[in-house]
Amino acid sequence: MIEPIHLAGSFTLPGASMTVNRMGYGAMQLAGPEVWGPPRDVDAAIAVLREAVDSGVNHIDTSDYYGPHVTNQLIKQSLHPYAEDLVIVTKVGARRGPDKSWLRWKARRHYRHPD
Repeated sequence: MIEPIHLAGSFTLPGASMTVNRMGYGAMQLAGPEVWGPPRDVDAAIAVLREAVDSGVNHIDTSDYYGPHVTNQLIKQSLHPYAEDLVIVTKVGARRGPDKSWLRWKARRHYRHPD
């Protein structure tokens, strides 16, 4: 098992009452090669997410364009129902073309829960 990460301390998110551990998990590498498509080993990706949370990670950074749509689905498959203190942050608005290039950013002002 990974060393508990709560030893790194925690902080409260600005403008919110949510406190997260300093050590989070960046989900970008859960997707396939070049952040495109599913991972080579879905079961291993699920195990990584579960181990991260079991080790004290309570915030995950993800994006719907990792895969695209792959990492968010892996997070849901691995961790739903979500722990009350789990914070999932995501980037929205970017699109990737068929050649895997980033096309554009478009700001959104609403939040949609991943369920």
